Amino acid sequence: MSPLTISIPLAAAAASSLWNGYTIALAIAVAVVYTLLKCIRIVPQKQAFIVEHLGKYSKTLHAGFHLLIPFFDRVSYRHSLKEQAIDVPPQQCITRDNITVEVDGILYMQVMDPVKASYGIGNYLFATTQLAQTTMRSEMGKLELDRSFEERTQINGAIVEAVDKASDPWGIKVTRYEIKNISPPQTIRDAMEKQMRAEREKRAMIASSEGDRQAKINRAEGDKQEAIERSEGEKMKRINEAEGRAKEILLVAEAQATGIMRVASALTERGGSEAVNMQLAQQYLTAFGNLAKTNNTMILPTDLANVAGVLKAATSVVKEVK
Repeated sequence: MSPLTISIPLAAAAASSLWNGYTIALAIAVAVVYTLLKCIRIVPQKQAFIVEHLGKYSKTLHAGFHLLIPFFDRVSYRHSLKEQAIDVPPQQCITRDNITVEVDGILYMQVMDPVKASYGIGNYLFATTQLAQTTMRSEMGKLELDRSFEERTQINGAIVEAVDKASDPWGIKVTRYEIKNISPPQTIRDAMEKQMRAEREKRAMIASSEGDRQAKINRAEGDKQEAIERSEGEKMKRINEAEGRAKEILLVAEAQATGIMRVASALTERGGSEAVNMQLAQQYLTAFGNLAKTNNTMILPTDLANVAGVLKAATSVVKEVK
């Protein structure tokens, strides 16, 4: 056997030994890196990590950088300290008047004590959701359907109070609860729609009757005011007419008095008596002629000499006045 034949197996054995050494070193390095990574914990803001030492609670890690003991410490629970909104699934509830409705909502809660949330209950999210549903069924059973739509605030407050009291040993704080939908059956919705339509028609009729009543009152008030104004106008008209007639009578009397005074003054003048006699005779003849025109039967004096007697009497009156 040549020296070359002997050296080949030796080189292969050396290379295999070297490869095994690299593999072992790499495995050791990976184990060291993994161990270091398991020892280092960086907790984000608003989160809390629960650390157990050999299966027993050790400490709570808050936001920041932390080191753990390898193979002895481990992070068992991770909790978010933010306020969480949990959707409460729809559930069937029976109201006080025996109507089945479907109700769903949203529960707002926050982890206040991570240790109690980890060891006080297995799943606090499921527990609080179930407790909110059972409390909702209890509260809906106390109210009638019509009131359940109006008392949402009261129902929400009752659920928050009950769930918050029950979840206090779990380190959970329930901040509020909001009902999203209250869905009665279709038959109930149809009946409610008919009731609402009838109520609206009733309100419309009442409004129309009130409007008609007010219109009649307004018309009556208008007629009353119109009658008052008309009577006031008639009163003023009559007063004005009376004042006009009085002024007319006064003016006529004053004119007659003025005329008489002037006649009396004229009698004292020269030739006044003759003018008066002539005027009287003329008026007598004119009246006598008009009497003949207006009547079919004309009455004549039995003695035409009476005309001269009338004139003589009038002349004597004038003389007496003079």
